[in-house]
Amino acid sequence: MVNQAVKEEYAIDKSSDTQHPIEEVLQHRWSPLAFSERAVEPEKLQSLLEAARWAASSYNEQPWSFIVATQDNPEAFQQLLGCLAEGNQEWAKDAPVLMLSIAKLHFERNGTENRHAFHDVGAAVANLATQATALGLKIHQMAGFDIDQAKEIYGIPAGNEPVEAIALGYLGDPATLSDRLQQREASPRTRKAIAEFVFAGHWGEPSPMVQ
Repeated sequence: MVNQAVKEEYAIDKSSDTQHPIEEVLQHRWSPLAFSERAVEPEKLQSLLEAARWAASSYNEQPWSFIVATQDNPEAFQQLLGCLAEGNQEWAKDAPVLMLSIAKLHFERNGTENRHAFHDVGAAVANLATQATALGLKIHQMAGFDIDQAKEIYGIPAGNEPVEAIALGYLGDPATLSDRLQQREASPRTRKAIAEFVFAGHWGEPSPMVQ
């Protein structure tokens, strides 16, 4: 259940319009562009990382690592912000927390390629996002960042690959965004119908259970 003790000052209702019932915490997860300057409490940030820690992974390899930077350390924050694409820097500069997720590409158990590494990192971040929503926080995941720059700045060793950047914090005032970004913030959320991606018998044939 979403923590009702945490009130969103800027009440933007972008809850999922679902075809079938889902848990409230999943329904309320969405990716804003406007973040409040309010700092994220250390204990909440620790809870998010604990949720990520307990994600399922192939052979329990837990192939995820996170680099975290907060506005409390401006130099470290600017360093991570500088890895983002210019279009993401425009709004992510106001988030109180930035992260990078990194995948370890080979199994520790035998050194072979772990083709599930990106999947498992995604599972960890999904846990993190769900826990964030339950605590009244929002996250926005980004593909737009400079992978090579991140590797160089942070000394990420070979065999480890940056997966995505993450902005994290409390919901902010959309009025602080440019007109273009305000339009994005206000746009409705859409998803494919279940029948478009759940098949049975043959690829592309929708399962009878979802028709």
